[in-house]
Amino acid sequence: MQGVLLALVPIFAWGSIGVVANKFGGDANQQTLGMALGAFVFALIVFLFRMPTLTWQIFLIGFIGGLLWVIGQFGQFNSMKYMGVSVASPLSSGGQLVIGGLLGVFAFHEWTKQIQFILGFIAMAVLIVGFYFSAKRDPENTVVEEGRNYTRGFTALTYSTLGYVSYVILFNNLAVLWFNVHFDTLTIILPMSVGMIFGALVMGRFKIKMEKYVYQNMIDGAMFGVGNIFMLMAASAAGNAIAFSFSQLGVIISTIGGILFLGEKKTKKELVYVGIGIVLFVTGAILLAIVKSKG
Repeated sequence: MQGVLLALVPIFAWGSIGVVANKFGGDANQQTLGMALGAFVFALIVFLFRMPTLTWQIFLIGFIGGLLWVIGQFGQFNSMKYMGVSVASPLSSGGQLVIGGLLGVFAFHEWTKQIQFILGFIAMAVLIVGFYFSAKRDPENTVVEEGRNYTRGFTALTYSTLGYVSYVILFNNLAVLWFNVHFDTLTIILPMSVGMIFGALVMGRFKIKMEKYVYQNMIDGAMFGVGNIFMLMAASAAGNAIAFSFSQLGVIISTIGGILFLGEKKTKKELVYVGIGIVLFVTGAILLAIVKSKG
């Protein structure tokens, strides 16, 4: 029970990031830099209290991971601008699960049992149908959404997903396989946050306006860090499968938050589509967690 309660924190912390960032405002560059700065402050505090052993190999891997994360987060913020949080968030999370899962299967042979392949491919099929309903629009909706550009939104989601999946694979697979480097979340977050700041500055071509939006979005970085710590604690108390499945439920917070707090308009049909998409997405995520637990 304790592990489940701990796992609730990442749901709200990570699930609220897109809503909070878009409520504060600013462009994707300002939001990404603000989040990176917040993550750095949080990671520095954790480092000073914990004083972990930080080798140059861990620092380099963390730094590169931070650069890859920036590609993912910058693309996600852009996709939210073009498509809305309630559409972009489930598509982003689901895309990461499917692509990351497929790479884990075919590149790193993470599935070895027949039951894993059966449940795993069922889960991915459920997720794909969930994507469809999450992004489905009502043809009778005559409301013109200013600033919506679904072509640009899907483009942003594509490179965002590649960035996110790449940094996760680097940390979970390549760090050990290629470099024989072992670390935990609380050790890697400081060098990662340094890479995040540098990457955000590069993405903004070192011309990001240091307005209030940057400093306000530092709260997102703190939320990101809190989610990481409680995810680690939940995995320790209840196992990776529970922690993993619960972390995916943050999509409910971001989807509903986009509609309720950001004023993203939906017709009755679209609300039904969103509901179906959320149910399918959560079902697929939990199935993938079960697959992972049977490894």
